[in-house]
Amino acid sequence: MSLRLVKRLARDWFLLGMLGAVGLALLFPDFGRSGGAMHADVVTNVGIFAVFFLHGLGMPMAQLKAGALQWRLHVLVQSFTFLVFPALWLLLNLAFGARVPEDVSLGFLFLCAVPSTISSSVAMTGVARGNVAGAIFDASLSSLLGIFLTPLIVGLLAHTTGQSLSLSDAILKLSLLLLLPLVLGQLARPLLGAFFARYRKYTNGVDRLFILVLVYASFCDSVSSGIFSRHGGAVVALILGGAVLILATVLTLSTLAARRLRFSKEDEIAAVFCGSKKTLASGVPMARLLFGAHPGLGLIVLPLMFYHQLQLLVCSVLAERYASRPPTA
Repeated sequence: MSLRLVKRLARDWFLLGMLGAVGLALLFPDFGRSGGAMHADVVTNVGIFAVFFLHGLGMPMAQLKAGALQWRLHVLVQSFTFLVFPALWLLLNLAFGARVPEDVSLGFLFLCAVPSTISSSVAMTGVARGNVAGAIFDASLSSLLGIFLTPLIVGLLAHTTGQSLSLSDAILKLSLLLLLPLVLGQLARPLLGAFFARYRKYTNGVDRLFILVLVYASFCDSVSSGIFSRHGGAVVALILGGAVLILATVLTLSTLAARRLRFSKEDEIAAVFCGSKKTLASGVPMARLLFGAHPGLGLIVLPLMFYHQLQLLVCSVLAERYASRPPTA
């Protein structure tokens, strides 16, 4: 088991890229910080627009329609993504909030508010022989709902961490830089959809490169402000432990809920994978738009970065276990 996980980590250039981006921010924070020579504000806005244009271009409308009618699955997945996760954060914040730095607490709130991820949810549902059409619909719907619900959830709950957020400004920013390129990408599908599908491996690489740039810029602001020098390894351990706890809890609850509702095994798989995952590809751009040049931005996105890697490792093992079940007649 551990050997397989090590091999996965070795093959995951994106994980190595994130570590490299953080390392570069530690070494050269002034270049990528807001107001620095990289002009991070302009570069990140262009990158965010490009990432979501590619998401819109790759969103398969026919497959979305195929999964649209399975309403019980959709209600469960969206409830976990935008209700159960925030409720879990509230409980954990009540229990441990006084002992957690404000920026870390805000980071866990942001983790619990972002939408589900599309690519890995659908891919792992397919590997596990689950309801792929339903997973495509739910993951895509979650991304669209997140443009409005993520800032709403953060805005409503952030006061408990001592932070505040302008909802109208946040939703306007997300609409312009996330929703607009998604719509433009969908409109461009008749012209560019076939080209995108043919070179999906390369376009996915471009997508991830933009995310690494955003991670670098986010950590540059935090390093420049000295926030990491004020927190030692204990905070990193705290964030990792919190991510493990949240993932284990949500995987358990989503599995129990699907079985209590007597879902088919295929629908259970889609519910577990879509309902427990959180998107790094959308989450980092959202964080840049919602929190701007917040000096603690590096700490705010760190829970999501840890959770992203944990969910890939754990859910890939779960997918293999689901796939090993006997075929149904």
